[in-house]
Amino acid sequence: MGAVLLNSLGLFVIILIGYLTKRLNLFMKADGSMISKIVVNVTLPAAIIVNLQSLEVRNQLLLLIIAGLVLNLVMIVIGHSLSKKQEQVEQEFLMYSVSGYNIGNFAIPFVQSFMPLAIPILSFFDIGNSIMLAGGSNVVIEGLNGNAEDRPSAKKVFSRLFRSVPFLCYLIMLVLRMVKINLPEAIFQIAQPIANANTFLSMFMIGLFLELRLPKKDLALVCRVLAIKYGVGLLLTALFMLLPLPAMIKIVLCLVSVGPIPTFNVINSVAAGMRAEVVGFTSSLSFLISLPLMTSLLLFL
Repeated sequence: MGAVLLNSLGLFVIILIGYLTKRLNLFMKADGSMISKIVVNVTLPAAIIVNLQSLEVRNQLLLLIIAGLVLNLVMIVIGHSLSKKQEQVEQEFLMYSVSGYNIGNFAIPFVQSFMPLAIPILSFFDIGNSIMLAGGSNVVIEGLNGNAEDRPSAKKVFSRLFRSVPFLCYLIMLVLRMVKINLPEAIFQIAQPIANANTFLSMFMIGLFLELRLPKKDLALVCRVLAIKYGVGLLLTALFMLLPLPAMIKIVLCLVSVGPIPTFNVINSVAAGMRAEVVGFTSSLSFLISLPLMTSLLLFL
């Protein structure tokens, strides 16, 4: 228990350091964008390669790809049904905010510091999740709101996916492990120190992106979005606890259910017309809520 709390405190301290360095003008929010590119294109792919090096592909793991797709769809439909009285822009903001799972920038760095053996499970779940974040969610949300002409095409969705370095790493490692091909040990030795930097850079980046100022008139909308996201997330967590699933899969599904808003859906919300300061504040608050929630779940489970 003490180790879990100390690890979680360490992650919070890194986020706090990132936020304080921004407030002291040592770094700027724009530096967070640069770090984000390093995380997505360098340290996260290295972490995927290292953590999937000895993966044994089983049917249960392949089902997690479908789970990543289905849970995204479920959350979008719930968001749609609970936001029918909102203006269209606010409705789309709510659907984007409650759906999607922040795996690469939060769940993997978080789990990496507690349970490295759970990373392969997270990785399989993220394959399905990535399909939705790369454009699948846009197709569903814009279809539900009647914006058929704005839907991204299947070609555009797959184009985004195959330009994603983490997704390509997932795919390559999955194929290699399915045919039981081992990469040279030298590759993992080179990748290991790069992978080790993933947790620090991800949490520091979150600190640089934190926005804790918002006009009072928007607080009701933010509270509604977060209440739906975490209320449904906790209900899903209770459901997963009751299901006869392997312990590690159960823990991973519970943790991702209360994770923060993914970066892709922040971008999508702004593109849909929602004010950037509202989206940024909601996303920042979700990180601060998810860290203690995920830590509490780990202690309980």
